[in-house]
Amino acid sequence: MKTHYQMLIIGAGTAGIMTAAQLKKKNSSLEIGIIDGAELHYYQPAFTLVGAGAYDKKKTIKHTKDLIPQGVDWICDWVVSIDAEHNKVSTKEGKQYSYDYLVVCPGLVNDLSLIEGLADAVEKGVVCSNYIDPEYTWKLLQAFKGGTAIFTQPNTPIKCGGAPQKIMYLACDYFRKKGIDKQAKVYFPMPGSVIFGVKPIADTLMKVVERYGIDFMPFHNPIKIDVEQKKAYFKRTNMPDNKCVVISDGSIGNTDDSIVEMSFDFLHLAPPQVAPSFVKQSDLVNAAGWLDVDLNSLQHNRYSNVFGLGDVAGLPTAKTGAAIRKQVPVVVDNLLSLVNQKEVSNKDYQGYSSCPLVTGYGKMVLAEFNYKNEFTPDSKLKQMFITNSDQEHWRLWALKKYMLPYLYWNKMMKGKQV
Repeated sequence: MKTHYQMLIIGAGTAGIMTAAQLKKKNSSLEIGIIDGAELHYYQPAFTLVGAGAYDKKKTIKHTKDLIPQGVDWICDWVVSIDAEHNKVSTKEGKQYSYDYLVVCPGLVNDLSLIEGLADAVEKGVVCSNYIDPEYTWKLLQAFKGGTAIFTQPNTPIKCGGAPQKIMYLACDYFRKKGIDKQAKVYFPMPGSVIFGVKPIADTLMKVVERYGIDFMPFHNPIKIDVEQKKAYFKRTNMPDNKCVVISDGSIGNTDDSIVEMSFDFLHLAPPQVAPSFVKQSDLVNAAGWLDVDLNSLQHNRYSNVFGLGDVAGLPTAKTGAAIRKQVPVVVDNLLSLVNQKEVSNKDYQGYSSCPLVTGYGKMVLAEFNYKNEFTPDSKLKQMFITNSDQEHWRLWALKKYMLPYLYWNKMMKGKQV
């Protein structure tokens, strides 16, 4: 059995499969191995739609073995440690693999322990999360008869920062269609200061918030879930410790600290998310615990034969599949340069990411942006007769529901340029 690879890739998600496929297309002689113990691969961008009953979860799943590019070895095992100093990784099965070049893209993991009571709340079905089980979100939405609905997110980086509000907008639209919108009070407490970091998009989203009558509560970081009482607790992040607003059964009042208490009938929460432990425990991470790579070349800042991309990378941009689409060609170019004894020269990644913000059934806004949070819409959208993607459009919904899944499975996963 082979234990050394010219290129070793950790992770068979979007980044790992795309990188392997594009490398093989450009140089079929490369010896590439992908390590990942997951036998199923999910198209996670559709989970928002699954959670709102607008997409079949079965369509989001394929077997990992069917996606591994031809000529690439799949090592069905889990990495437990990386020794970058000696170019080795160790696995759960007790194996060691060495490499010439390493690509680290295992994604991120949910860490429910970072919010008190969250693990218990998930286990008992008191809260739902599209990040954990979108079908259960849809089940609870259908069972909701009115009352207080809370949608929230943690203060850690998360996959697609807009996802917690997408399901909120769909839920509001669903309540309207069901005729219970007048019996529902929807809150969106979240740690950030603005609803979205790109101004043209934020302006549109605030109109959506107003349309649905959502109570947007910035500077609220979720810290605790009380399963028995069905209450969520938030830490006010912009106030001194002697002020607080308590929202419980519709009443608002002040207390002597900065904790906000909210009773709920429905709670959707994006769990706190962190890098996998084998990454955090390696010497490859930055102070925040994410992979320490150059912002433009994606080469590791200390180990020149290591690259990182995707959700695990310590990049100040949104963690999305769209970001990976722009990151992969840069990594591939730079790896091939090193193989050919040349310098790393591709520093083209400027932080591009994209967040398709569904604002209702049949409506969507497309946020495309860079490290500077500048709105950077793709010129190809004009081919769909969309000239203002910062506004709600039915064609953008069609892009999200039909075109993007097709492009993902048939282009991105096969190493084709999109």
